[in-house]
Amino acid sequence: MERPLLVCCLLAILPLAAQAVEPIPIGLTYPRTGNYKAEGLELNRGALLAVDQINSGGGVLGRPLELLGENSAAREITAQQNIEKFAQRGVTMAFGGATSDEAIAAGKRAHELGMLYFATLSYANDVTGSQGQRYLFRESNSAWMSAKVLGEYLAWHMPHRRYYYIMLDDTWGRSMESALRTATNSQDRASNGYSAIPAKGARHADYLKALQKAAASESDMLVIVLLGDDLMRTIRLASNLGLSKKMQIIVPNLSKSIVREAGPTVMAGVIGTEAWTWRVPEQEKSPEGQAFVDAFIAQHHEYPGSAAASAYSIVRQWADAVQRSGSLDNETVIAALENHRYQLLKDEQQWRAFDHQNVQTIYAVKVKSRDEIVRSPLKQDYFDIIHRMDGEAAAPSLDDWQQERGDNLTLQ
Repeated sequence: MERPLLVCCLLAILPLAAQAVEPIPIGLTYPRTGNYKAEGLELNRGALLAVDQINSGGGVLGRPLELLGENSAAREITAQQNIEKFAQRGVTMAFGGATSDEAIAAGKRAHELGMLYFATLSYANDVTGSQGQRYLFRESNSAWMSAKVLGEYLAWHMPHRRYYYIMLDDTWGRSMESALRTATNSQDRASNGYSAIPAKGARHADYLKALQKAAASESDMLVIVLLGDDLMRTIRLASNLGLSKKMQIIVPNLSKSIVREAGPTVMAGVIGTEAWTWRVPEQEKSPEGQAFVDAFIAQHHEYPGSAAASAYSIVRQWADAVQRSGSLDNETVIAALENHRYQLLKDEQQWRAFDHQNVQTIYAVKVKSRDEIVRSPLKQDYFDIIHRMDGEAAAPSLDDWQQERGDNLTLQ
C-alpha cells in the first residue's frame, strides 16, 4: 500500500512544482522596423541583458522572467495592438516605445487593461504631464529636463545668440521647442525662426526647405528637434549645405545610434543631451553601472547607449519592486515604486510619486571629432560630457506640473 500512496503523492506535487517555475511574462513593444529601428535594437538588447541577469540570480519571487517582444514600428495603433497581445498572454507589465505619441497611446491602452506601462524613448512633457496617469511611468527624461541642462550650458558659454528651430510637428517636437525657447530666452519668433516637419509623410523637399530657411535666417544656432532617420537625413543635408561650419548645431536628444548612422564626420561638434552614456558609471562611481557596460561589451562588442540603459533599468527596477513588495499585483507594485530612491547605473534616481517621472541627473554632451572617435578601442566613444544637472534641479516642480494639469491634480 505504501508504494501506490507514494506515487499518488508525487503526482499531486508535480503540478505544484510546474506552477512554481512558470515564467512571469513581461512585454516589450519596440520598433524593429521604420524610422527608429536602431533605437529599437538597443532597447531589446538592454531588456534581454536584464532578464538574463535576473534569471541567473533566481528570478522574481522564485520564478524566471520571460521577455515577449512585439514590433511597434513606432506607430501608436500598432503599439496599442501589441499591448492587447501582451494582455492575452498574461502580461502585467509592458514597456518600450520610441516616440511620445506611441508611449501615450500604449500607456492608455495598458491602463484600460490593468497593465503597468513604462515609457522609454518618450521625451514630451505631456507623457508624465497632461497625459500622465497612474499606470504609466517614464524612465527617460522629459523635454523640460533636457532644455534645463542645455539652457544653462548655452547661457554660460554661448550667450546672446539667435536661434533657428527645425522641429517635428508632433507632441514631443512642440514640447521640446517650447521648453528650449524658454530655457534659452529665444521665444521671439521674429528673431528666432522655425520650420515644422510633418510628423508623417515628410519628404526630402521638406527637410531641404527648412534648412534653406535656416541658412537665410543669419542665426547663430540651429536647433534640430528630430529623432531617428528624420534626424539623420537632416543632419547630413545640413553638412552638405555647409551649415555646420557657420552655425552651432543643437540636437536636444542625442543617441549613440544617430552618431553611428549619420557618421562622426557629419556629427562632430553637435551639442545635445543624454540621460546616460557608457562613460557615466565611471564619472558617477557606479560599480553596477560599470558591470552593465562590461557585460554589454562582452555580448555585443560595442558600447551600450542610453536606450539600452533605459530598458535595462526598467526591467531591473520593476523586478526589484515586485521582489520588495512580494506581489505581482499592480497597485502593490505602484506603491513600492512611488518615491523609491535607488542607485543602479549612475548616481541616485527616484520614481517620483506625483507624476511617475524618473528624476535623475541629465548631461549636456558634445560629439567628439572623428579623429578622437577612431582612436578609441571600439571606435564608438562618441560623447564628451560638457555639463551636468541634478535631477531635482532639472525636473519640473509640483507647482509646474499642477499648472500643466489644470483641474486634474492627481494621477488617475
